[in-house]
Amino acid sequence: MKEKGSDKDLVLAFQSGDKNALNKLVKKWHKTFCEKAYWLVKDADVAKDIAQDSWSVIIRKIDALKNPERFGSWALRIVCNNAIDWLNKNKRQQKHKEQIKYEQEVISSQSLKEDVSNIKQKLLESYKKLPKHQQVIIKLFYTENYSLKEICLILNISVGTAKSRLFHGREKLKQLLKHDNYEN
Repeated sequence: MKEKGSDKDLVLAFQSGDKNALNKLVKKWHKTFCEKAYWLVKDADVAKDIAQDSWSVIIRKIDALKNPERFGSWALRIVCNNAIDWLNKNKRQQKHKEQIKYEQEVISSQSLKEDVSNIKQKLLESYKKLPKHQQVIIKLFYTENYSLKEICLILNISVGTAKSRLFHGREKLKQLLKHDNYEN
């Protein structure tokens, strides 16, 4: 399809000022440039852009082409270089996006840890404001994981008393935490 003589003749004609020769080169090579770029970047729209950008470079540099019979390989090298440049740029942008996402996750994680730490601190402060008998039952039930029956045996109280202290201790904690939130 691509005869070396005709490429050479078209390049020489264009170098001599024949603008129509460039149109013939574009008709002859543009589809091949698009296909080559697509083979590298795997995106049809990007491949078309690369081929178009390559034509700009080719037109700018064609006067310096010393071997017009090598137009095809010379021009395809320009297309390949542009495609590789696009791939490298795209890879850098992807890495940059991943870095930003990672940093946001780290910041979010640190913020969450700070929030949990603040909540624990407020809970501990509120817990210390409870009467001792409510502190003991909440500690045995929630932190030591004793059942109500076991707590009754340890403290030598009835199940009803244990339930009552636990309920009132939780309610008092809720009130204290709400009160602290309104103050802050």
